[in-house]
Parts: sequence; structure tokens; C-alpha cells
Amino acid sequence: MTTLIIIAKECIPGRVKTRLHPPLSLEQAASLASASLADTFRAVSAVAASRRILLFDGNLFPLGSEPYDVIHQVSGNLDRRLGAIFDECEGPTVLIGMDTPQLDAAMLAPLFDEWPVDADAFLGFAVDGGYWTIGMAKPDGSLIRGVPMSKDNTGKLQLERLTAAGLRVRMLPELVDVDTIDDAWLVAGLAPQTEFARTLASFDLTSSQPEISR
Repeated sequence: MTTLIIIAKECIPGRVKTRLHPPLSLEQAASLASASLADTFRAVSAVAASRRILLFDGNLFPLGSEPYDVIHQVSGNLDRRLGAIFDECEGPTVLIGMDTPQLDAAMLAPLFDEWPVDADAFLGFAVDGGYWTIGMAKPDGSLIRGVPMSKDNTGKLQLERLTAAGLRVRMLPELVDVDTIDDAWLVAGLAPQTEFARTLASFDLTSSQPEISR
């Protein structure tokens, strides 16, 4: 069985999704982040995880986290935080972020139905060059620590780190990681049934909506 980790931050105005401000207010950005996390919880609720971990930065645990073991993130850059939690886990382990509310559980099915014997790791690239998920059959934080994060080639560098260690890597679908308002409109269009899309639509943001989405 596979351990599922969601890495998330407490949705406090001014601390989450600040690149959405403007056109969003800081309060709206936090509300949208909260909706994204709620959609992520719902999307993975059907996967058969042997253990669920919320790797959390904050104090007030979000709704939907009740089935999760909450572990606070260690200090340091993102690569160190991810590496630390992988070192704490045993057996197949998969980590996802909270910024891809269009996620469908079917995308993760190969990792939770039964880990494939011909794959040592999984990786899902994000459109911005990063990655939205990483999984390892034998979790090893040293394969994440030192990879530059939040760069336009982070995903490529992470893939190179895994393959250089001799791991057979299977790729998952590329997703849009919501960082900017254009990302938000795109994801809302891709997944209009989500709380994320409904929350975004509730804001008076007509002037910021791309023509293609109107």
C-alpha cells in the first residue's frame, strides 16, 4: 500500500498565493487557496492510501484534514522540507501539492491500486517547469534535497536526479500549478465543477479574465 502526502500552507491572507494580488485582494487569494486545498482533499479521498499525511505549515488545521496525520514542515527551503518527510516514510510514498485543484483521482490510480513492478518513481511535471507530484517506491529524501525549487527547470532537474540514481521513472500527466491569475482562470475553465472555480467566479474580476475564457 502507498502513503499519500499533501503539502499545504495555512490559508492566511498575505501568506498564501500572494502573486494573485492584484487583481485579487489578499483575502480573496487566501479564500481561493483554501478552495484549492479543499478540492485536493476531495480529489484524493477515493484513493486507497495506507496512510495519509498532511505536511503542514501553520497552526489551524483545515477542514478535510481529519483523516490525515498532521506533520509540521521542518525549517529550510522546499527541497529540505520535502526531503525530510520522505525520510520519515517507509514503502511506496507519493507527495502532491495543494495548487492543482483540477486533479482527478484517476491520475493517481497507478500509484495506489498496486505499485507497478517496473517503476521505481513517479513524477508529474507542472506547466511552469516545476512538478506537482513525486512518488518513490523506496522513499529517499537525498534524491530531493539539493534540487533547486521554484525554477523553470525544477521538474527537469528532479527527473535527472532520479534517473541518475538508477531509478526507473514513470511520468504522470502535466498539470497547471496555480501561481498567477491567468493560471487561475485556466484551471477554472478546465475544472468548472470545482470549489476553486466557483470561488473564483464569485469575485468581481471581469476585467482580469482573459478573452479566451469569457
